Amino acid sequence: MISTVFGSLPFPNQGGDRVVSKVVTAAISALFKRSEQLEVNVRAEPVAKLLQGSVDGFDFIGKGLLMHSGLRVDAMELYVQAVAIDFGAIFTGKVKLKQPIQASMRVALSETDLTDSFNTPFLKEKLQKIRHQGQPLHFDATVFKINPDRSIRLTSNVRVGDSAAAIAVDITAQMEVENRKRINFVDVTCAGDPAGVELGEAVVQHLNGLLDLDQFALEGMQIRVDQLRLRHQQMMLYGVAHIDRFPDRKAK
Repeated sequence: MISTVFGSLPFPNQGGDRVVSKVVTAAISALFKRSEQLEVNVRAEPVAKLLQGSVDGFDFIGKGLLMHSGLRVDAMELYVQAVAIDFGAIFTGKVKLKQPIQASMRVALSETDLTDSFNTPFLKEKLQKIRHQGQPLHFDATVFKINPDRSIRLTSNVRVGDSAAAIAVDITAQMEVENRKRINFVDVTCAGDPAGVELGEAVVQHLNGLLDLDQFALEGMQIRVDQLRLRHQQMMLYGVAHIDRFPDRKAK
């Protein structure tokens, strides 16, 4: 009976857990525009429980993940226990959750990822919402560095409003997580000439109100961070991901 059922799925001649692993992998891959490595391992013992839509859990490991927004993640790991799925949807190559799930999460962002993110149209558009002296700010050539003392350095050429002249902003700060969902710059030092220092301080104030993790979460996912670490030119985020649903596959 079990072999007959699973033999009719889109991945014939494979065990049920491997079939569901492939479908879950395809569903998660829809969250990203591109990935260097993406693997999902579904655990179900005995495999027959899959017929009732019961899964012991699954492990997700992804590397070099490019989101549809243009933001890049160096590595992401999700570990989920006790998942209830709509087994009938598996026959159509989809994963539908009977109830939301919570996953232990680890996310790694490299200096390059963070620099590229600040220069994407997605984040530049958000940064343009920042106002200084009543004018929008336009960021160019932004660079994000992680220092050996685990502070960060953010530099950028910023134009205020329609001004053709850019002001060099040079910010050094520590980073911390507020209320598990907002990243803040603290212990801030701004270098440069008086105009650059004034603008840098204003940028930090606005960024601390902008970097809400819910704005950067994947579709159908909510992120809560318990710990942020900076080391080896990487930002590491540890916490949980609340997943309500898997989205339909998007055009690549």
